[in-house]
Amino acid sequence: MSDTAPLAPMTLHAAISAFNYLRAVQADDIEAAREFADAEPQMPELLVDAATRIVVPVTALPGPEAGKPSEDTFALTALGRVFMTSLQIWAQAGPDTAEGIARTVIDFAQQFLTEDHEDVADTLRRLEAVGVGQALDTHPAPTGAHPVRLTAVQCACRAVAARTTTAPPAM
Repeated sequence: MSDTAPLAPMTLHAAISAFNYLRAVQADDIEAAREFADAEPQMPELLVDAATRIVVPVTALPGPEAGKPSEDTFALTALGRVFMTSLQIWAQAGPDTAEGIARTVIDFAQQFLTEDHEDVADTLRRLEAVGVGQALDTHPAPTGAHPVRLTAVQCACRAVAARTTTAPPAM
């Protein structure tokens, strides 16, 4: 995991699958979560991919415009690396790890990205909007392909993503 290399956006399918699963787990909708996991055997890896896009911007060293980093910023960066390495190792154990990884990502979003007046579900929707928007911008449909039908939620995510920066909100 590099702090300076930009992350390639997820594919549209990967972004939608990962965030559908995260939102189902967050809502304690066990049946929906199971369906999403069964439909995507690589769910643990997709969750780690989504987590990377959430964790790296929050824990990365600030850019040169922010001035000289402090010991705290170096510690936060190291913690982000350890966190992501742990998730990557955990994901290698197989598909049964998806729920634990999802709950860990949700807890990270709750602790680091959710404001006091917000619900973590709102934060996940914002993060999904960014991920889906980046995927749509980066992976357009091939010429002559049938248009993709987006659900109302995905259309709303696309609209929000167009107005949102690529990094999660600053704390």
